[in-house]
Amino acid sequence: MSKFKGVFTALVTPFWENQSLDRDTFVDLIERQIKSGINGIVPCGTTGESPTLSEEEHLEVVKIAVETAKGRCKVVAGTGANCTKEAIIRTKEAEKLGVDGTLQVVPYYNKPSQEGIYQHFKAISESVPNLPIMLYNVPGRTGVNMFPETTLRLAEIPNIVAIKEASGDLEQVREICNKKPDDFTVLSGDDALAYDFAQVGAEGLVSVASNLFPAELTEMMNFLNNKQFNEAEKIHKKYVDFFGACFLAGNPASIKYIMFLKRLCKPVLRLPLYSPEQEKQEEIKKILEKL
Repeated sequence: MSKFKGVFTALVTPFWENQSLDRDTFVDLIERQIKSGINGIVPCGTTGESPTLSEEEHLEVVKIAVETAKGRCKVVAGTGANCTKEAIIRTKEAEKLGVDGTLQVVPYYNKPSQEGIYQHFKAISESVPNLPIMLYNVPGRTGVNMFPETTLRLAEIPNIVAIKEASGDLEQVREICNKKPDDFTVLSGDDALAYDFAQVGAEGLVSVASNLFPAELTEMMNFLNNKQFNEAEKIHKKYVDFFGACFLAGNPASIKYIMFLKRLCKPVLRLPLYSPEQEKQEEIKKILEKL
């Protein structure tokens, strides 16, 4: 099973003013990521506005990502759902399209028990035994935290190979890193915490900020994985305010506005997401000016 290590960009999904998918811009964004040396891309994650994509659009975005990457970087498609049956269907479709793996979020809103979470991911893994799976723990969005003991149970399943940890809990990440199998990878789900998580054993980052700065974030993670903490800290300190800017008006509203300022994509969002207020726009501009 492939080991997911390094930086994976949680890609935005660009839209035209009429809300339709902007395919050409999406291809351009992927090419920019690959040329910058990114380890992988994650289409149809939270940053990609997956809750607002139709099933047809979801598959199309994944298909474009796979066909554009052409094996030059890994493609880990978001195919999670709070319905196990739905997640299995999406994951099987993504496997047919040739993804390198899938990102599976802890079921949201229905707040399952730890055993329910375990059985959910186990069922998905059994439906695609040859496809690597990256778990995604983000209690701030799902309403439930996946405990370390549940993650460690799941890590024993052969094709569950990694976790994107966005709990913000350093001690939780430390426990997972100390007890996990050697072939299981922990990735930070928060740019601002990647440096701290690497100190306790994380080996990767699923990044929002790398939509704009893929080369810089990749360099930082390479330094961290080589235990060159002083060099990594310099990059972390340089961009730490920018990490905050990416969430000033929520995600992906902030990063899409930032990319619009850099002429990389239009700032179009799908409701209920909405563009940053004027005050937030000015804050974001000031942070960008410092860089």
